[in-house]
Amino acid sequence: MIEAIAALVGLLVIGAWLLLHHREPERDSRSRIVRRIDEILPQTQCQQCGYGGCLPYAQAILSGNAPIDQCPPGGPVVKRSLAELLGQSNIARLRLSDSEAVDQIVVIDESTCIGCTKCIQACPVDAIVGATKQMHTVIADHCTGCELCIPPCPVDCIDIVRLEPGLERWRWSMPTHLGSERRNHPRI
Repeated sequence: MIEAIAALVGLLVIGAWLLLHHREPERDSRSRIVRRIDEILPQTQCQQCGYGGCLPYAQAILSGNAPIDQCPPGGPVVKRSLAELLGQSNIARLRLSDSEAVDQIVVIDESTCIGCTKCIQACPVDAIVGATKQMHTVIADHCTGCELCIPPCPVDCIDIVRLEPGLERWRWSMPTHLGSERRNHPRI
């Protein structure tokens, strides 16, 4: 008799839990994907993408209202990650992201820098190095040119430098088709 009552109580608890935690499968998977997109974005809330922050941009990407390449602080790495997550891994997009070069970076006038570290805190990709009350510098290979470090600088010692195409920045253009697509085309 006690076992039957315990089993009945157990079934009631399980039933109540299922009712409270039941979600629409489509809505749940959609929110999970938005959360994953938001995790990929750099969380700078800079609004350079045209949205109020990273979460609204993630929602716009999933709904198809925004392209995946609108995040300057994230650069090519974020574009490639978003394309892979969303199944937009068509070769043209991924290869473009791989070969895309930043056309500007920022540089710090080291003689003017007071070492306040505000630029370091603003940089989403950790491209600025330095210590408190010491000179700071930008690691050019890591800088995405997003300009988020410029507004917090109290002494205006950060400038934008446009990079000219040169031999050190030149890259092969990537093929626009997969190997399997090439095999399916008849030879001429």
